[in-house]
Amino acid sequence: MSKTNSNADRFRKQAIAADLEEPVAEARHLAQKLGLEPYPVKYWIIDYDEMNELIAYGGFQSRYPHWRWGMQYDRQQKQGQYTGGKAFEIVNNDNPAHAFLQESNTLADQKAVITHVEAHSDFFAKNEWFGLFTGGQSDEAQVNAAAMLERHARAIDEYMSDPEIDRAEVEKWIDHCLSLEDNIDQHRVFERRLDVDGPAEEIDGDLAEKLDELGLSEEIKGEVFDEEWLEKLEAENGQVTFPEEPQKDLLSFVREHGKQYDAESGRAVEMEPWQRDVLDMMRAEAYYFAAQKMTKIMNEGWAAYWESAMMTDEAFAGDDEFVNYADHMAKVLASGGLNPYSLGMELWEYVENTTNRREVLERLLRVEGISWRNLTDVVDFDDVLETLEPPVSIATIEAGTLEELEAAPEEWIDHDALSAAHDGEVDVDRYPWKVLTYEGLARRHYSLVKRQHRGFLSRVNQNELERIGRYLFDDARYASVEEALEDVEFTAGWDRMYDVRESHNDVTFLDEFLTEEFITENNYFTYEHSKATGQFHVASDAAEDVKKKLLLQFTNFGKPTIAVYDGNYNNANELLLGHQYNGVMLDLGKAKETLKRIFELWGRPVNLLTIVKDVNEHDVEVAKRRNREPEPEERGKLIRYDGEEVTVETVPWNEVEHLSAEDVDYDTKPDEWLA
Repeated sequence: MSKTNSNADRFRKQAIAADLEEPVAEARHLAQKLGLEPYPVKYWIIDYDEMNELIAYGGFQSRYPHWRWGMQYDRQQKQGQYTGGKAFEIVNNDNPAHAFLQESNTLADQKAVITHVEAHSDFFAKNEWFGLFTGGQSDEAQVNAAAMLERHARAIDEYMSDPEIDRAEVEKWIDHCLSLEDNIDQHRVFERRLDVDGPAEEIDGDLAEKLDELGLSEEIKGEVFDEEWLEKLEAENGQVTFPEEPQKDLLSFVREHGKQYDAESGRAVEMEPWQRDVLDMMRAEAYYFAAQKMTKIMNEGWAAYWESAMMTDEAFAGDDEFVNYADHMAKVLASGGLNPYSLGMELWEYVENTTNRREVLERLLRVEGISWRNLTDVVDFDDVLETLEPPVSIATIEAGTLEELEAAPEEWIDHDALSAAHDGEVDVDRYPWKVLTYEGLARRHYSLVKRQHRGFLSRVNQNELERIGRYLFDDARYASVEEALEDVEFTAGWDRMYDVRESHNDVTFLDEFLTEEFITENNYFTYEHSKATGQFHVASDAAEDVKKKLLLQFTNFGKPTIAVYDGNYNNANELLLGHQYNGVMLDLGKAKETLKRIFELWGRPVNLLTIVKDVNEHDVEVAKRRNREPEPEERGKLIRYDGEEVTVETVPWNEVEHLSAEDVDYDTKPDEWLA
């Protein structure tokens, strides 16, 4: 590129950035007014190719040399060319966060992604699962992800440039490590060097194996070692098994106990220092990105919710930008497949609405003469919603209506901003939210009276009314419905959302809020592939089935849960892994290829116990005639790779029974995971 073009490109981006200074400042101010507490954000303007490169790099400008980035760049570029998909922005989890906006965005797009970014940055800063990465550091508030990734990039580049180290070997070693990037214990606080269970007394290799390697005769052994010592060795040559409990952090386990396989000698030898260093770096990066994988639905839904609140409810999109923004949001929420933006936003609205509904119902059930048995008969929900409508004084704020705010409750009004507005220092026609507090904004945007949610209050069923009514304390009684509604806490919905945002991940979020009511109202169903017909078909619309299916997709990043069960399998230093089976069998082809990668990190034979579903061809034919699915039989399998060939053998059920879960337990709450 010529210097002239380079300068022109820089000046164009500077001009765009200058135009966005006010939207950036005002979006941050509005976000904080709404209760968000984002990290500081640095905004960058980039072009289409730079955006694709950043997406390929996971949102960072510097990553280690590896072929995967080129592959991801090519895929991202083709997605834009052939499917019409467009990346408006990308933001990384760092303090400060860095957000990259595409220069081709319209002003409405830029405003939308800025509000979206502020909400993401709040989620990064306040969600406890992101805190697991920094929890073991001296300064827990400092993420320093960009600096860490740059250090890794520099170190690996140096290894690749070292004349004594084969560049191809480094890249191949990275490939081996990346095959286990999701096999970490993402529920633990990250520590750079994790203590992993080993034998109670460390032995410098298997002594018997060392003697065999020396090729000593029994006569020589008898002369060198006294008989008593040899008898003791034989007596104590029982199997040493470690770890004591299954270890999910495979990367840490092979880092501490693994070796490399030396093809020339045909045996395991110690890893080179650079190999252990690369393992450490890959593990650190896996832990850094784990929280983003664990909270995809929550995080994207959170950002979409607050983006909508700012752009639409508070009209951050100007009158001339609104149609453009509506088109932007429709494309984001309507994209096909399991859309984390759409599902996440719907669930956050459900959290808000159910909390607000319960708050209102608790007040109504304390009215004299009203109980859970008769509430729906004696209460007019239309009248209740009319009473809950925000007062005109805060619903419509203009320069000419400021006087009306003087009569509003004290906690709703930011009196310093109101005074400045009276003096003409605040443009309330453009930014009316500036004269309101968090409480005032919650009152102004109360969810139950919004057009799309007006039926939510009356949708309550008798079972829920009974659950609420039976456990109410009689600490407050009201003479009328009007009096009860005066005590409604209008911040209840938002307060609950902020609490959930701090403690949950996608699995616990779906477990708690993917209710039968939500599933039924949104018409969710499950589908599966039929062995009888060879086609996909709707399997169930039952809430329990839908919930289980979704939870399975997000547990352990949607990947199989594999743990180390024995680092000295068969008393031969072989590695035994176990697949914690939940009804979904492994892709055996991929499992075999992964074992080959793990062999390179362990240096000795690797074994994997799993459970498969076998279906007899005769049963399939019978099922076709009877228009039903064949019943599979579950069997235990041991897959083994010894460095030369992969073998698969059937094992007795009692050897795999401990791996099988009758049902998936999703009752574990975050505080237990964090303990």
